[in-house]
Order: sequence, then structure tokens, then C-alpha cells
Amino acid sequence: MSDLRSGFTTGTCAAAAAKAATLVLLGRENLREVDMALPDGTRVGIPLIYAREVGTGAEAAVRKDAGDDPDITQGTTVIARVARLDTPEIRLIAGEGVGLVTKPGLTVPPGHPAINPVPQRMIQEGIREVTEKGVEVILSIPGGKELAGKTFNPRLGIVGGLSILGTSGRVRPFSSPALKVSLKCSLDVAAACGIEAPVLVPGHIGERAARRHFQLRDEQLIEVSNEWGYMLDCAGSYRFQGLMVLGHPGKLGKLAMGEWDTHSSRSKSAVPWISGLARALGNAPVDQQTVEGIFSALAAAERKKLGEALASEVCRAVTKRMRGSLQVGAVLVNMQGDWLGCAGEMGLWRRKNPS
Repeated sequence: MSDLRSGFTTGTCAAAAAKAATLVLLGRENLREVDMALPDGTRVGIPLIYAREVGTGAEAAVRKDAGDDPDITQGTTVIARVARLDTPEIRLIAGEGVGLVTKPGLTVPPGHPAINPVPQRMIQEGIREVTEKGVEVILSIPGGKELAGKTFNPRLGIVGGLSILGTSGRVRPFSSPALKVSLKCSLDVAAACGIEAPVLVPGHIGERAARRHFQLRDEQLIEVSNEWGYMLDCAGSYRFQGLMVLGHPGKLGKLAMGEWDTHSSRSKSAVPWISGLARALGNAPVDQQTVEGIFSALAAAERKKLGEALASEVCRAVTKRMRGSLQVGAVLVNMQGDWLGCAGEMGLWRRKNPS
């Protein structure tokens, strides 16, 4: 993994372009790089293609550098055009190549630009580092509409372009062989540190939720990315007492379907399968475009029933994959990290504020 170069998310690029354009709006000249804070508190310098005045406003552009990750947006240009507002707000607008959300169930409500919450916050914080005045930000990705056709955006009801994504601000290279070496190292470290019951999560949403709901040691929490089959097979060779899988049902639901590589380009969507499970439980409505939408559309009691049923299916599939060698627990959370349901052996993990 150390031989692979990391990069930055479209969210970081958008935030850097917005901050740079705002600096130009305030009179800065000859900008070649802008200093940005990432969500973990570290600061990085993001190179600019340009930063210039445009009419009464300003514009800046950043080239997406995803490092050695095979990212569909690699090399795209992310542009922010800014203008002053009479009100103190920061207003975000989808320009060319940036999608607009049209259906419920996503982290961004319908009618808003497809800019996820963390990039929104990064843009706002970057601008607020240099001014308290109101700013309108139009974000554009030339060619983004065409690229979006190769993603899941059309079926998710995101029209007109790409989503501006990112939870950590960085893109970590996910070359499969190198990734697997790194992932196995995390199991090695957990075993060496005396961890008896590791918690496997897909990524940052699962990690934050795991820390929110359980008392865990750092070495106990292991990010799997999409390599569930590989990591579960590896975990069976250690002397762990138990293993928890924790994450969003859109990811973990695929395990119940027998999809052990959960990357969207290499696995089926979990929406039809989970919709079928909801109907089998007598729950409605289930005519949604996303797994998040399915759960959000249900009343609390129905949501809990579906969450526990799906967690049971996930737990059963994982136990079967591991040939019953470990005690298995499964926990499902939504995009905000709220508890949806659990199943299996949970006594090996200490809950925080159990409901």
C-alpha cells in the first residue's frame, strides 16, 4: 500500500476551488495553491489550474488527482465561480456537469445539488476561513454529465452530472492486490494487540457509527473497503473469539445475497433484494431507489423489524462463510450512523447508551 500514491476527493477539489475563488474576490492575486483543512484536521496545499477575476466575481479551477486509485473522475477539472451576496449565507449551486438530486433517500434532499454533507462543510469552512460575508458558489465539472452516465447516478435520480463526494477528503488507492496486503496487516495488528473480537466496517460511515455505539480499542476497528470475502476468510485463521460486521445495509445487505466483493461495479444492487425482504415482512412502502430510502420510508416499528431481519440474514451469511469458526454479530446503521438493527452474538462488545 505504501507504494501507491493517494489523492484527493472531488469534495476537496471543490472546496479548494471555492476558497481560492473567494480569495481572488477579496483581492488576492497570483494564487498558485490554496491551503485546505481536511476533515481529520490535517492541512494540505491543493494546486490550482488558475484563479482569476471573472466580471464582478471570480473563478478558480482544480484538476482532480486521485493518486493511483482507478477513479472515474481522475483528471477532471472542478471549477468554482463565486459572487458576492447581500445576505450572509453561503449558497451552493450546481453548474455544468454537477448533478441535481431529484429523488428521496439520499443524504442530500431532492432539489439540491448533489454535493454530499462533508464536501458541503469543507466548502463552507474553507470560505469562512477568509470571509464572513455572503458568497454564491457555482460548482462545475466540464464533461461531468457524460461521466455520470457511467455511474449509479442516473438510477439514483441524480440528473445532469456527477456527485461531489468524499468523507475524509482523501482518495486512498484501492489497487486490489496492494489493498489486500494492507487489509490483512490490520488483522495482524489486531491479533498482536490482543484483540479478541474485531469489528469490520466498510468505511468511514461504519467507523464513525462503531465508535458512536460501542466502546472499542483503535486496533479493534478494521476497515474492509469492499473486500469482505477476502477479509472474512483471513479472519478465520486467527484466534479471535468473535467478529462483528457493522455498516450500512446498502453494503452489508449484499453479503446476505452472497456478494462478497461489494464494489458497485462488481456486485448487484441490494435494493431489489431488500425490497423483497421488506415485502415478505409485510412492510410498505418499499418502492424506493435506494436502500436508505427503503428504511427512511418505514415507520419506526417497521424499520426496526426490517433492520433486525436483514441483520439476521447478514449474520447467517457471514457465519456460513466462516464455517461457524467464530461467534458473529451484525449491526446495521443508516447514513447518519443511527442504529437500524442487530443480530447474532453481541455480548462480546460493550454498547454505549444501548437502546
